[in-house]
Parts: sequence; C-alpha cells; structure tokens
Amino acid sequence: MIGSGHGRQFSRLLVALTFIGVSACAAPLHSSRPPAVQTKPAPEQASSGTVAYLRQLIDRHQLTQLRTTFNGHYGATLFFQPDKLSYYVALFHDDAYWRVIQTDSERSAESIYSAFAEQTEKLAEVDIDALRLKAGNAYAEQMVAMNEKRLKNLQQDADRQQQQAREVAAQQQQAQQEAVALSNDLRNTSTQLEAVKTRIRELEAQQANPEVVLPPPPPPPPSAPDTQPPATRPSN
Repeated sequence: MIGSGHGRQFSRLLVALTFIGVSACAAPLHSSRPPAVQTKPAPEQASSGTVAYLRQLIDRHQLTQLRTTFNGHYGATLFFQPDKLSYYVALFHDDAYWRVIQTDSERSAESIYSAFAEQTEKLAEVDIDALRLKAGNAYAEQMVAMNEKRLKNLQQDADRQQQQAREVAAQQQQAQQEAVALSNDLRNTSTQLEAVKTRIRELEAQQANPEVVLPPPPPPPPSAPDTQPPATRPSN
C-alpha cells in the first residue's frame, strides 16, 4: 500500500497509470453502479492484494462510494473508508476491478481518481467510436433497404403506368378507326336521308295538287303485217 508521503505516492501513481492494451469491440455502456463483488476473479483480472482487499471491504460494507465515472466499458470509482480515514481509487473494466490504489491523503485520492477518470476516457475512445460506427452502419443499411423498397415500388408504379399508357394508346387507335368508320357511315346515312326527304317532298307536293293528272294514254298497238301474197300478173 502507498503511505502518506507525497514523494512515494506520486512515484507509485506514475507506475499505476501505465496502460495495457484494450479491446476494440463495441458494447453497451455501463450502468450507473460500479462492478459487483466477485468471489472468484477471472484469470485476466488483476490479482494484486489491494484488489482482493477492496473486494473484502466492499463485501463487509466498510466503504462509502464517493465518486464514479463511466466511459464505455471503463470506469473509475473513489471509495472512502470512514473508520480508517482511508481512500481507495479503483479502475475497472466491464464488471471486474482492474487497478486499485489506496491512500490516506484526500488530495492524493482526488488526483488519482482524476487520472483514472481521464484514463477511462482515453481507453473508451475506441469502444465509443466503434459503437457509433456500428450504429451509423446499421442506420445506413436501414436507409439502403428502405430506399431499395421505395425504388422497387416506384419501378412497379412506372411499369404499371407504361402498361396503362400502351393500353390507352391502343384504345385511342381503335377509337380513332371506329370514328373514321362511323364518320363514313354518317355521311352515307345523311345522303340517304336527304334522298328520302326529297322523295317525301315530291310526294307531298303531288298529293297537295288539286288537279287530277291522268296518266298519258298507252301507245297504240303496232299494226299487223300484210300476209296476202302479191297478185300474179298474166303472162303474154
């Protein structure tokens, strides 16, 4: 553990702030509470005595949580042990404590907490960027699917409109041909009607005439040809 001497505190602080590699996978952000106590830490978790002792203090409810910062998968928590006036600053990743530093100095504890909080911000940049890129990619795929569906619907509408246009054009051509035929029929019918009306007027005028018009007498029959033989002249 770190004593109260400022020289040793900051010397060990510099060692404690050494980074290790971080994962680039995106995941949901943390809840508003620090990690729960784990009785059997995973092999990749920190195995220092300070981390194990911190778990014991948390399990015994001997610590008070003063501050907590979350950045992506990472977080920092400042604990206070009232009965010993001692501070514990923890850096955690997901649900496991990663680094723990103990100090009896309030100023040192706040400084370490600020350093851990800043470190979580840097460590979480990759996760947050990946999360945003994943969301942006999902949104872009959604927009592509939506626009492809819209394009398909518009193409179907255009195909239907073209089909309807072809049908209307065929109907127009047929109607035009029928109109030409009907126009010819109308002219013929009008001519026939005019002839009938003229005949009607002639007959009406004839019936309205008071004079009796007799038909002309029939021509005499042709005379019968002469069938008598010619007279025989006496011979000398």
